[in-house]
Amino acid sequence: MGKIVAIGGGEIGRPGFPVETTKIDKEIIKLTGKKHPRFLFIPTASSDSKGYIRTVQKHFGQRLGCKVATLLLIQNRPSRKVIKDKIFNSDIIYVGGGNTEKMFKIWKQSGVVLILKEAYRKGIILSGVSAGAVCWFKYASSDSRRFQKSDRPFSYSRLPGINLIPLTVSPHHIREKTRKAGLIKIMKNTAGVGIALDDYSALEIVNDKFRIITSKPFANAHKVYYQGGE
Repeated sequence: MGKIVAIGGGEIGRPGFPVETTKIDKEIIKLTGKKHPRFLFIPTASSDSKGYIRTVQKHFGQRLGCKVATLLLIQNRPSRKVIKDKIFNSDIIYVGGGNTEKMFKIWKQSGVVLILKEAYRKGIILSGVSAGAVCWFKYASSDSRRFQKSDRPFSYSRLPGINLIPLTVSPHHIREKTRKAGLIKIMKNTAGVGIALDDYSALEIVNDKFRIITSKPFANAHKVYYQGGE
Protein backbone atom coordinates (compact mmCIF):
# COMPACT_ATOMS: atom_id res chain seq x y z
CA MET A 1 0.00 0.00 0.00
CA GLY A 2 2.60 2.57 1.10
CA LYS A 3 5.95 3.59 -0.38
CA ILE A 4 8.66 5.38 1.60
CA VAL A 5 12.26 6.21 0.70
CA ALA A 6 14.13 7.81 3.62
CA ILE A 7 17.61 9.14 2.77
CA GLY A 8 20.14 9.52 5.59
CA GLY A 9 21.97 12.43 3.98
CA GLY A 10 23.91 13.61 0.97
CA GLU A 11 24.14 16.56 -1.38
CA ILE A 12 22.18 17.13 -4.60
CA GLY A 13 24.36 19.84 -6.10
CA ARG A 14 23.83 23.06 -4.19
CA PRO A 15 26.43 25.69 -5.17
CA GLY A 16 29.90 24.57 -4.14
CA PHE A 17 28.87 20.99 -3.33
CA PRO A 18 28.79 17.74 -5.36
CA VAL A 19 25.83 15.56 -6.33
CA GLU A 20 25.94 12.50 -4.06
CA THR A 21 22.55 10.73 -4.03
CA THR A 22 21.69 10.31 -7.73
CA LYS A 23 21.52 6.51 -7.55
CA ILE A 24 18.99 6.70 -4.72
CA ASP A 25 17.05 9.51 -6.38
CA LYS A 26 16.71 7.49 -9.57
CA GLU A 27 15.25 4.61 -7.53
CA ILE A 28 12.61 6.96 -6.13
CA ILE A 29 11.63 7.95 -9.67
CA LYS A 30 11.68 4.31 -10.79
CA LEU A 31 9.03 3.44 -8.18
CA THR A 32 6.53 5.64 -10.03
CA GLY A 33 6.83 3.68 -13.28
CA LYS A 34 6.89 7.02 -15.11
CA LYS A 35 9.62 8.74 -17.11
CA HIS A 36 8.55 12.25 -16.05
CA PRO A 37 6.71 11.90 -12.73
CA ARG A 38 5.02 14.78 -10.92
CA PHE A 39 7.40 15.73 -8.10
CA LEU A 40 6.40 17.90 -5.13
CA PHE A 41 9.13 19.44 -2.99
CA ILE A 42 8.22 20.49 0.57
CA PRO A 43 11.00 22.73 1.99
CA THR A 44 9.38 23.59 5.35
CA ALA A 45 12.37 22.46 7.43
CA SER A 46 14.63 24.94 5.61
CA SER A 47 12.08 27.78 6.03
CA ASP A 48 11.15 27.57 2.33
CA SER A 49 14.73 28.32 1.27
CA LYS A 50 14.81 29.76 -2.26
CA GLY A 51 18.32 28.42 -2.85
CA TYR A 52 17.23 24.92 -1.84
CA ILE A 53 14.25 25.15 -4.18
CA ARG A 54 16.50 26.11 -7.11
CA THR A 55 18.84 23.19 -6.33
CA VAL A 56 15.94 20.71 -6.25
CA GLN A 57 14.53 22.06 -9.50
CA LYS A 58 17.90 21.69 -11.20
CA HIS A 59 18.61 18.19 -9.84
CA PHE A 60 15.21 16.50 -10.02
CA GLY A 61 13.82 18.63 -12.84
CA GLN A 62 16.59 19.40 -15.33
CA ARG A 63 18.89 16.49 -14.47
CA LEU A 64 16.43 13.67 -13.72
CA GLY A 65 13.39 14.73 -15.75
CA CYS A 66 10.72 15.21 -13.08
CA LYS A 67 7.94 17.80 -13.32
CA VAL A 68 8.86 19.74 -10.19
CA ALA A 69 6.42 21.78 -8.09
CA THR A 70 6.92 23.25 -4.61
CA LEU A 71 4.62 23.53 -1.58
CA LEU A 72 5.50 26.67 0.39
CA LEU A 73 3.85 26.55 3.81
CA ILE A 74 5.70 29.44 5.47
CA GLN A 75 5.86 32.05 2.72
CA ASN A 76 2.41 31.46 1.21
CA ARG A 77 0.29 29.89 4.00
CA PRO A 78 -1.96 28.06 1.50
CA SER A 79 -5.46 26.83 2.32
CA ARG A 80 -6.03 23.19 3.21
CA LYS A 81 -7.70 22.68 -0.19
CA VAL A 82 -4.62 23.98 -2.02
CA ILE A 83 -2.38 21.74 0.10
CA LYS A 84 -4.53 18.68 -0.63
CA ASP A 85 -4.63 19.42 -4.36
CA LYS A 86 -0.85 19.77 -4.57
CA ILE A 87 -0.09 16.66 -2.52
CA PHE A 88 -2.74 14.38 -4.07
CA ASN A 89 -1.80 15.42 -7.61
CA SER A 90 1.81 14.30 -7.15
CA ASP A 91 3.57 11.02 -7.86
CA ILE A 92 6.44 11.81 -5.48
CA ILE A 93 6.56 13.87 -2.30
CA TYR A 94 10.12 14.90 -1.39
CA VAL A 95 10.75 16.63 1.94
CA GLY A 96 13.95 18.59 2.41
CA GLY A 97 16.32 18.82 5.36
CA GLY A 98 16.58 21.42 8.10
CA ASN A 99 14.85 22.04 11.43
CA THR A 100 12.71 18.95 12.09
CA GLU A 101 10.95 20.33 15.17
CA LYS A 102 9.94 23.55 13.42
CA MET A 103 8.72 21.55 10.42
CA PHE A 104 6.47 19.31 12.54
CA LYS A 105 4.96 22.34 14.28
CA ILE A 106 4.03 24.00 10.99
CA TRP A 107 2.75 20.74 9.50
CA LYS A 108 0.41 20.18 12.44
CA GLN A 109 -0.89 23.74 12.33
CA SER A 110 -1.59 23.54 8.59
CA GLY A 111 -3.08 20.03 8.59
CA VAL A 112 -0.26 18.61 6.46
CA VAL A 113 0.33 15.61 8.73
CA LEU A 114 -3.15 14.16 8.13
CA ILE A 115 -2.95 14.89 4.40
CA LEU A 116 0.40 13.11 4.10
CA LYS A 117 -1.03 10.07 5.91
CA GLU A 118 -3.79 9.97 3.30
CA ALA A 119 -1.19 10.33 0.52
CA TYR A 120 0.57 7.27 1.93
CA ARG A 121 -2.67 5.28 1.77
CA LYS A 122 -3.17 6.45 -1.81
CA GLY A 123 0.24 5.01 -2.80
CA ILE A 124 1.99 8.33 -3.43
CA ILE A 125 5.73 7.92 -2.85
CA LEU A 126 6.90 9.67 0.32
CA SER A 127 10.59 10.51 0.34
CA GLY A 128 13.12 12.97 1.61
CA VAL A 129 16.50 13.57 3.18
CA SER A 130 17.54 14.23 6.79
CA ALA A 131 14.46 15.87 8.39
CA GLY A 132 12.60 14.67 5.31
CA ALA A 133 13.71 11.10 6.02
CA VAL A 134 12.99 10.79 9.74
CA CYS A 135 9.57 12.47 9.59
CA TRP A 136 7.72 9.41 8.29
CA PHE A 137 8.40 7.19 11.31
CA LYS A 138 7.10 6.87 14.87
CA TYR A 139 10.03 8.83 16.28
CA ALA A 140 12.82 10.96 14.87
CA SER A 141 16.23 11.47 16.42
CA SER A 142 16.64 15.21 15.96
CA ASP A 143 19.31 17.88 16.36
CA SER A 144 16.71 20.68 16.25
CA ARG A 145 17.99 21.98 19.60
CA ARG A 146 21.02 23.26 17.71
CA PHE A 147 18.74 25.96 16.28
CA GLN A 148 17.69 27.20 19.74
CA LYS A 149 19.58 29.94 21.58
CA SER A 150 20.59 28.29 24.83
CA ASP A 151 23.55 28.04 27.18
CA ARG A 152 22.73 24.40 27.92
CA PRO A 153 24.85 21.65 26.33
CA PHE A 154 23.40 20.32 23.08
CA SER A 155 21.79 16.87 23.05
CA TYR A 156 19.73 14.90 20.54
CA SER A 157 16.01 14.71 21.20
CA ARG A 158 13.31 12.19 20.33
CA LEU A 159 10.49 13.82 18.38
CA PRO A 160 7.15 12.18 17.56
CA GLY A 161 6.87 11.70 13.80
CA ILE A 162 4.00 10.97 11.42
CA ASN A 163 4.15 7.34 12.59
CA LEU A 164 3.55 5.50 9.34
CA ILE A 165 6.15 2.90 10.34
CA PRO A 166 6.93 1.92 14.00
CA LEU A 167 10.65 2.78 13.98
CA THR A 168 12.92 5.42 15.47
CA VAL A 169 15.17 6.78 12.71
CA SER A 170 18.36 8.87 12.88
CA PRO A 171 20.11 10.46 9.84
CA HIS A 172 23.67 11.57 9.00
CA HIS A 173 25.65 8.70 10.48
CA ILE A 174 29.23 8.60 9.10
CA ARG A 175 29.31 12.38 8.64
CA GLU A 176 28.18 13.42 12.13
CA LYS A 177 30.14 11.38 14.65
CA THR A 178 27.94 12.22 17.66
CA ARG A 179 24.84 10.69 16.07
CA LYS A 180 25.68 7.14 17.16
CA ALA A 181 25.85 7.91 20.86
CA GLY A 182 22.77 10.12 20.52
CA LEU A 183 20.64 7.35 19.06
CA ILE A 184 21.90 4.76 21.56
CA LYS A 185 20.89 7.10 24.41
CA ILE A 186 17.44 7.69 22.90
CA MET A 187 16.83 3.97 22.38
CA LYS A 188 17.61 3.21 26.04
CA ASN A 189 14.20 4.70 26.87
CA THR A 190 12.38 3.90 23.62
CA ALA A 191 10.62 0.63 22.87
CA GLY A 192 11.24 -1.12 19.57
CA VAL A 193 14.01 -0.67 17.03
CA GLY A 194 16.07 2.32 15.94
CA ILE A 195 17.59 2.66 12.47
CA ALA A 196 20.77 4.69 11.98
CA LEU A 197 21.05 5.82 8.36
CA ASP A 198 24.46 6.73 7.05
CA ASP A 199 24.76 9.60 4.63
CA TYR A 200 24.43 8.22 1.07
CA SER A 201 22.11 5.43 2.26
CA ALA A 202 18.34 5.12 2.20
CA LEU A 203 15.72 2.90 3.78
CA GLU A 204 13.14 1.93 1.16
CA ILE A 205 9.87 0.41 2.40
CA VAL A 206 7.33 -0.73 -0.18
CA ASN A 207 4.27 -2.67 0.91
CA ASP A 208 5.92 -3.81 4.18
CA LYS A 209 9.08 -5.04 2.43
CA PHE A 210 12.30 -3.13 2.96
CA ARG A 211 15.77 -2.79 1.48
CA ILE A 212 18.74 -0.49 1.91
CA ILE A 213 19.82 1.55 -1.13
CA THR A 214 23.22 3.25 -1.20
CA SER A 215 24.88 5.74 -3.54
CA LYS A 216 28.39 5.11 -2.18
CA PRO A 217 29.88 1.64 -1.52
CA PHE A 218 30.86 2.32 2.10
CA ALA A 219 27.42 3.61 3.18
CA ASN A 220 25.12 1.45 5.27
CA ALA A 221 22.31 1.36 7.82
CA HIS A 222 22.48 0.05 11.37
CA LYS A 223 19.88 -1.41 13.72
CA VAL A 224 19.88 -0.29 17.37
CA TYR A 225 17.78 -1.88 20.10
CA TYR A 226 18.05 -2.87 23.75
CA GLN A 227 17.72 -6.41 25.02
CA GLY A 228 18.32 -7.31 28.64
CA GLY A 229 19.68 -3.83 29.31
CA GLU A 230 22.39 -4.17 26.65
